[in-house]
Amino acid sequence: MIQDRRDFLKKSTYSTLLGLVIPNIPFAKSSPTILSPAEGGLPDWKNKELIILSDKPWNVETPPHLLDDKVTPVEKMFIRNNGLVPEGNIDVNTWTLTIGGESVKTSKTYKLKDLKEKFKHYTYQLTLECGGNGRSGYFPQTSGNQWDQGAVSCAEWTGVRLKDILADVGLKEDAVYIGYYGKDIHLSRTPNKSVISRGVPIKKALEDETLIAWAVNGKDIPLEHGFPLRLVIGGWPASVSGKWLDKIVVRNKEHDGEKMSGHSYRVPINPIEPGEKLAETPENFKIIEAMPVKSLITYPKTGAVIDTGKTITLRGHAWAGDLAVKEVAVSLDYGVSWKKCNLEAPKNRLAWQHWSLALDFSQKGYFEVWVKATDSKGITQPMVIPQWNPGGYLNNACHRIAVKVV
Repeated sequence: MIQDRRDFLKKSTYSTLLGLVIPNIPFAKSSPTILSPAEGGLPDWKNKELIILSDKPWNVETPPHLLDDKVTPVEKMFIRNNGLVPEGNIDVNTWTLTIGGESVKTSKTYKLKDLKEKFKHYTYQLTLECGGNGRSGYFPQTSGNQWDQGAVSCAEWTGVRLKDILADVGLKEDAVYIGYYGKDIHLSRTPNKSVISRGVPIKKALEDETLIAWAVNGKDIPLEHGFPLRLVIGGWPASVSGKWLDKIVVRNKEHDGEKMSGHSYRVPINPIEPGEKLAETPENFKIIEAMPVKSLITYPKTGAVIDTGKTITLRGHAWAGDLAVKEVAVSLDYGVSWKKCNLEAPKNRLAWQHWSLALDFSQKGYFEVWVKATDSKGITQPMVIPQWNPGGYLNNACHRIAVKVV
């Protein structure tokens, strides 16, 4: 019986479950492994079940069952880096943030102490999701880290509003975009070479929830997550939330920093055939802005073995970019019928919402639990992989887990 359960767990994780939607699983042979610190892995304070996709730079995924907390603990947060973590000792007393660019009235430089003393502090729970979360579902396989479902978090961030800082420096009428710069190290180790410098339109930058943060869940941001200062922008690809922040520029045009061109964080304007090559020009690609509606099952863990007649309360989270989630539903019969879930209101705008549903598993056998969310505009998650794109972005297909009732 123990061996049968082990075989079931293995199959449900890699083959049975995914094979439903994707006949071929080209990434199955290169499935990521879980590494320990002794193997040159993550710091000791990180959860040992995190999945390391790459270590130079760090790209680390959280299995869905570890995302069961309403507020994501830092030890369970995914990591998506484009370069190397800054080296050496970081002195918070000398760290500065410069606000400049062609569309500010006065360029200013602030010490961390200045930010804390001059501006009012705010705390928000903010959903951060990698634009490539779910990339492993696309066929043909696209370039980039093959994220499954765990490149998402919703932690509690504390800092000052970017809008308040921008009011202090003053904006010119031609301001249309902001861009960030950080002190991460380029993989080539070329001095002063930008690793990633992305941004958002000025309207998004001026939202109340756009923070310059120094704390997460009430403590200093860990180095791996951007210590000592990070831009945090919820609801859009997490790549706009720059780490190790030391400069923000206000632009009179769309920001043109590193990872803002080609198909980086962009999708085709018109649908294309899977695998089709497309010239990477602004005429063909548009920048990803708000993330699509999505949901996740965090309990039980896929592969769970349940006793007949037992009632299990399923639970998880749902989010919808700039919008709220209106409804979450679960299916046990491959989408033939759906049961509406209990859905909590978000803690604040741009925070994920928690859902739950008690189910009585009275019949023996193999079941798949599907979940789908609908946003406040009535848009619902697809049950299959959405339109293919060269970057493997925006896969918001229904999450599903396998359970066995014995």
